[in-house]
Amino acid sequence: MGNYLLEARNLSAGYRGQAVVHDLNLQVAPGEIVCLFGPNGSGKTTSMLTLAGELAPIKGSTWLLAKECKAPLHQRVRAGLGFITDERSLIFGLSTRDNLRLRGGSVDAAVALFPELEPHLSRQAGLLSGGQQQMVAMARTLAARPRVLIADELSMGLAPQIVTRLLASLREAADQGVGVLLVEQHVSQALATCDRAYILNHGRVVLEGTAEQLNRQSAAIETAYLYGHQATETANP
Repeated sequence: MGNYLLEARNLSAGYRGQAVVHDLNLQVAPGEIVCLFGPNGSGKTTSMLTLAGELAPIKGSTWLLAKECKAPLHQRVRAGLGFITDERSLIFGLSTRDNLRLRGGSVDAAVALFPELEPHLSRQAGLLSGGQQQMVAMARTLAARPRVLIADELSMGLAPQIVTRLLASLREAADQGVGVLLVEQHVSQALATCDRAYILNHGRVVLEGTAEQLNRQSAAIETAYLYGHQATETANP
């Protein structure tokens, strides 16, 4: 086994004892961005919540910082996990500045990551655009200096240029040693940024490989999305 920051080992997960994700094996190493793709209902969110500690595994295990981890989310965050949900988790009545303080990092460090937020520090977070709100969520998480980051659907409802900006900040974090798991639906833009990817369908990995391999496998990706075929579980070199 490698020295991974985040792992699922033979993980089955779901709700009320009913698994919707089956036998998931996934690894995130220091300095890499790993994407988890799949159509709606494929098990992406369930996988993410279990790896974050919001759901307990039905079978198998989750590992954080090379150790098996059964702790809840708040303890994993204290241990070095960053978690950005698609809901952004801002307090709209507070200022941007106060929202940036909520993860324990400094406002200066957050603004250094996203200088475009500086003119808006005194504005209520609820008055920011969707893209600005996502920048606040990412800036405060990265300013807390996580060792591993789980980010869910960063692109949801945002303009392509904003998504490009957010993905670039993830790449910068990974280049400094952070391990990133990015849960996404939009494949092409994320593949341009990530190192490796897994595609889920019906709760199982149906295709995986490096970004370079998967960029040459558009037909296989389409088949994995539409039909969930497992005939090719690893993209061909």
